[in-house]
Amino acid sequence: MISDAKDFGAALRRRRRELGYTQLFLSEFSGLSVTFISDLENGKSTAELGKAIALANILGLDCTLTPRG
Repeated sequence: MISDAKDFGAALRRRRRELGYTQLFLSEFSGLSVTFISDLENGKSTAELGKAIALANILGLDCTLTPRG
């Protein structure tokens, strides 16, 4: 479960490493800067949501919101 920016970033980092991608490769492929990817993976809470979701999609991750309980 993702409960904050740090959890989201850790999940992206895990998936990127599973796929064997470097931040540089992902940056070149996605058009996002290495700095943005690094900030996102480190849980920077000011990262842009649209770009964060796009990066998750590139890594083959679905973002789903479900009601609790």
